[in-house]
Amino acid sequence: MRKKTLFVIGLLVAFFVIQGCTPNPEKGLLSRYFNAVTLNDNDTMSSMALEPFQPDLDSWNIVSVGPENIEPASLPALNKAEIEAKKAQDAQIGPTVDAGELLKDAEYEKDTSRSAAGKAAAQRKIDELKAKYDIENGKMQELKKAYNAAKAAAAAEEEMTMFSLGERELATVRELTGNVHSKDVEIAIKTKSGTTRNYKLIMKNYLLRDEVNNINHRGRWVIIKFEPLS
Repeated sequence: MRKKTLFVIGLLVAFFVIQGCTPNPEKGLLSRYFNAVTLNDNDTMSSMALEPFQPDLDSWNIVSVGPENIEPASLPALNKAEIEAKKAQDAQIGPTVDAGELLKDAEYEKDTSRSAAGKAAAQRKIDELKAKYDIENGKMQELKKAYNAAKAAAAAEEEMTMFSLGERELATVRELTGNVHSKDVEIAIKTKSGTTRNYKLIMKNYLLRDEVNNINHRGRWVIIKFEPLS
């Protein structure tokens, strides 16, 4: 019984390894995807495409397949960039708040001044402090924009990583190293109304490793996005 169980486990492992390494993953993936479209199987479509697309399908065919690109996983670097951007933003909070408080004090001084000369002097001070506040606040807004961009980039890459790995939760996902395989595939879709439109599909597969815990995380080929071309 134990040998039989080990044999079955071995077959399953081999299946997923072969699936991850198959030279033409787009053919099987797209066949299964458009079969799900025909059956109106939303669950299957959602399990294969990060942004599912359901045309009124009559037929489809592959027009061209780009080369398979292999690049180092970018999530660890994106995560580091997000952390650094957050630190830079937080470091600017103090100077911005301080400049704002000084400006408020000057405005209060003008409001409480009883003489024209006092108000004029306070206004000159306000103008000077307003210029300084604008500089600090401008820095703050730029740093906030940079942090939001870094945060969004890391979140998007994490979402694609988790989708390929088939994981809902993985605490170490931003620390995983390895390679990301990608392909661009152009397809033509003919709808039931007779119109034909071409789309570029972005496909990815994440083959990663948790070096700390010595665990491999092998993803699967998935469709990231359908982009209309015509």
